[in-house]
Amino acid sequence: MSGEVLFKSESGQSREEIALYLHAVAEKLERGDAITLTSGSESVTMEPPARPAFEDKAELEWDENSGNGGERTGQLEIE
Repeated sequence: MSGEVLFKSESGQSREEIALYLHAVAEKLERGDAITLTSGSESVTMEPPARPAFEDKAELEWDENSGNGGERTGQLEIE
C-alpha cells in the first residue's frame, strides 16, 4: 500500500502541550469527527477511517561532536 504525506510538523513542546494536543485528537477520534492538523499557515483536515493504521516511534539522539560526551536528547514521533 502506498501513501502520500499530506502534512508534517515538528516542534519543541512541553509534555503538557503535547498531552493537551493528543487529548484533543483522541476526543475527535472517539466521536468520529474530522481531525485538523495545523502548523503556522498550513493545515489539513482528514476524516479518519473506522480502523486507521497507527504507528508510534521513540528515538534517542546524541551529538558525538558536542565536546561534552555526546549529550543525549529524546524524541517522540507519532505517525
